[in-house]
Amino acid sequence: MAVKNNYISVAYQLYVKDGENEKEELAEECSVEHPFMFISKLGAVLEQFEDALDPLSEGDKFDFVIPCDKAYGQFDEQLMFDVPKTAFMQNGKFDTNYIYEGNIIPLQAEDGSRFNGVVIEVKDDAVTIDLNHPRAGQDLHFVGTVVTHREATNEEITQMITALSGGCGGCGGCGGGSCGSCGEDGGCESGCGSGCDYCK
Repeated sequence: MAVKNNYISVAYQLYVKDGENEKEELAEECSVEHPFMFISKLGAVLEQFEDALDPLSEGDKFDFVIPCDKAYGQFDEQLMFDVPKTAFMQNGKFDTNYIYEGNIIPLQAEDGSRFNGVVIEVKDDAVTIDLNHPRAGQDLHFVGTVVTHREATNEEITQMITALSGGCGGCGGCGGGSCGSCGEDGGCESGCGSGCDYCK
């Protein structure tokens, strides 16, 4: 039986718990006007996110929690590194326009694989980079509505596969779905934590 790829878009609010008082707070939001979209069966989003939404129909409401261990895992101190400042030199000068505390930067491993890191601290001779996902250590509580749910076209599937493989699939290159808020650098400016490889 052939795999059926569905085009799904949703408006949602993502709530996570505040570390101090364990009260849930709104962390991300995608509106009906700018919904988060993905194509099922391509591995573009968290498995439990897709499993909860794929059986639904347009107009259906949803309210579910993805536990930390099924989402982005626990925060791992071993994924924080000091990188020599010389690695971030541009024309003989340290790149202060791009390398500053809190900024998300694209990185590349020796094998060519790409990933993102957050600049935690700029020291005298090194930059501390955090490779944990921003949602590491958090349970993800999604509440929202299915905006679109239909079979994906071959063109849409091709565009998504291109985006997932590092090319531009027409959605800004988020690497997952798109919430219509992709920045000029391909990063997602509104969050959409379920789909983007790395979200603000």
